Amino acid sequence: MQATTLTQTQRIKQLNDKLRTTLLGGRVVVTAQIAALPDYQKARVLAAVMGFTAFNHGNDPHDEHDFALIETVDGAIIFKIDYYDLDLKCHSPDASDPEVTTRVMTVMFAEEY
Repeated sequence: MQATTLTQTQRIKQLNDKLRTTLLGGRVVVTAQIAALPDYQKARVLAAVMGFTAFNHGNDPHDEHDFALIETVDGAIIFKIDYYDLDLKCHSPDASDPEVTTRVMTVMFAEEY
């Protein structure tokens, strides 16, 4: 069986999908407006982010699954994934390498962006 090698972009997308769908593999930050929601609404917002699959060239031009606008019953929600070094001081030197990258997914209302 021949081993499959992922491209850098495919690896970034895979790591982003893991963070988005499982909330593992990075940090998840919510804005004050999201944090102020009742628990059931916060859960609904996070479930919408975790279940989002409607990526296309229009909303994901770099094919990294790092950003989306999601219409929910609670309002328009945005998630955005950024790549930092392990000390969270600079951009990651290689977003496809989890050994040198801390992923941070921010969840917010669209009006906060």
